[in-house]
Amino acid sequence: MGLTTALYSGLSGLAANSQLITVAGNNLANVNTTAFKSSRADFESQFSETLSPGSAPSSALGGTNPEQIGLGTRLGGITRNLKEGSIQPTGNPGDIALEGKGYFVVNVDGSQRFTRAGDFKLDRDQDLVTSTGARLQGYAVDENYNILPGQLADLNVPLGNLTLAEATKNVRFNGNLNVSGDPNSTRANVTGQTLYSDSAHTTPATGATALTSLFDSTGTPVFSTGSVITIAGATKGGATLPTHTFEVGATNTTGSDTTGTTYQDLADFFNGTLGVDTSITGDPAGVAVTAGQLAITGNGGSVNDIALDSSQVSVVTGSTTAQPLAFTKNAASDGESVRTAFVAYDSVGAPVTIDLSMAMESKTSSGTTWRYYAQSDDGSSVGRVVGTGTLSFDTSGHLLDPTTDTVTLQRAATGAAPSQDVTLNFGGQGGLSAFSNSASQITATTLDGSPIGTLESFAVGSDGMVTGIFSNTRTRTLGQVALATFANPEGLTDQGGNLFSASASSGDAGIVTPGMGGTGGLVGGALELSNVDLSQEFVNLISASTGFSANSRVLTTSDRLIQELLQTIR
Repeated sequence: MGLTTALYSGLSGLAANSQLITVAGNNLANVNTTAFKSSRADFESQFSETLSPGSAPSSALGGTNPEQIGLGTRLGGITRNLKEGSIQPTGNPGDIALEGKGYFVVNVDGSQRFTRAGDFKLDRDQDLVTSTGARLQGYAVDENYNILPGQLADLNVPLGNLTLAEATKNVRFNGNLNVSGDPNSTRANVTGQTLYSDSAHTTPATGATALTSLFDSTGTPVFSTGSVITIAGATKGGATLPTHTFEVGATNTTGSDTTGTTYQDLADFFNGTLGVDTSITGDPAGVAVTAGQLAITGNGGSVNDIALDSSQVSVVTGSTTAQPLAFTKNAASDGESVRTAFVAYDSVGAPVTIDLSMAMESKTSSGTTWRYYAQSDDGSSVGRVVGTGTLSFDTSGHLLDPTTDTVTLQRAATGAAPSQDVTLNFGGQGGLSAFSNSASQITATTLDGSPIGTLESFAVGSDGMVTGIFSNTRTRTLGQVALATFANPEGLTDQGGNLFSASASSGDAGIVTPGMGGTGGLVGGALELSNVDLSQEFVNLISASTGFSANSRVLTTSDRLIQELLQTIR
């Protein structure tokens, strides 16, 4: 009967429009849900009753169309709107917004889930997790902070726990060496008093003479086993040198690690303490035993001038302190020179101060030649010498090749790497020059390496790289965020809590890095907002309300007509 059919058609309209209201209501409820994707209810007609199938044209009559009466509507499907939401900066490093398609991969109790919501936080174990505890997945790093691709892992950011130190490998210098100065012509020359190998003081001692067999000019023994010799207050180029001690009869670290029992061992100790570089071929610099005297010859340049007097060398034997070694300065080192200092770091982040001196060696019609002296008191031995080399400049004041050189720090028995190479870069843009000036000036402008630092914060880049920022200003890669793509993302199953799971309709997840597989980049410190269009949803509510009211009228009208029909029968 037609009226009964109308009742059921109206009823289907009521059900369909109520579902439209439900969809719109859910969209409006999630208008502030992070990365929420709105949905649309799509209706379709139900089957129709065919009154006449229609006919084809004939020679006598034209064709007729089918005659069908529709039997109402029904919900054809729910379509998810995957359009990106707006990006809202938050300043929180744990917040990550997705651009383009793709989903974050999270681990929920061993199961893989997917989400667009990037509001991640650090849990007790310092893993990045969602508000419900799902762990963000990505690629971890090895001990050298290199990404380990291929194997997904929980992304961990150990704030306050991870520490880092970096050895200095490169130093760059800037400045000008005064070409108007003079090359060195004399060297510092300091001699000690003559000591003898016999109490009658007739035979000057040699380097092989035992220290306990040395006598002064009065025939008095100078040293005894256990005597401690201290050099304190000596200067080099006007700078005070560190204090060092030497024990007679004990094993002393003097650069060659010899037993400190001979006069030559004492000479080596003086050489190391004063930082005289003896490695230069043809250079007379050094401390030697000559005719019973300690003969000290310095390196070239005024920065290498040595000042040492008797009051700066003491000998303690038991409870007695004496100053038996008399020194006489016979000449001073001269020549244009300059000094600077910089702090490098060893492999465990310990600071190492390095002095770098430049002294003019020669000046010809082809240009000038300078020698650098790298020295440090923070090595693993008494010897201050770290390295030396020469730099040549042309007549235009430009540094000729090579513009770099390498020196080696000795850090044995310090807990750090025992040997550390440091490259000194003197050339390039803003490097050293040799022009006429009132005085030479150099400085270390940039150098790498750092003391110990603790991980303080982190940031996520557009490529998904999680970069840790340490208190010593260094940065390191801590991991990389992975993304999932699907052949049909609309086929994902909503699991609630902003989480989705793969289904037969969506296909399996393809795991890629941001920017690959059609995905966009990431925006760190920001969130993707809901893509709900309020105006559209209100229109949908009005439309659904109108449709609901209209279908209720169909029910009312059908009921009234049925009632009238029943009254007619009476």
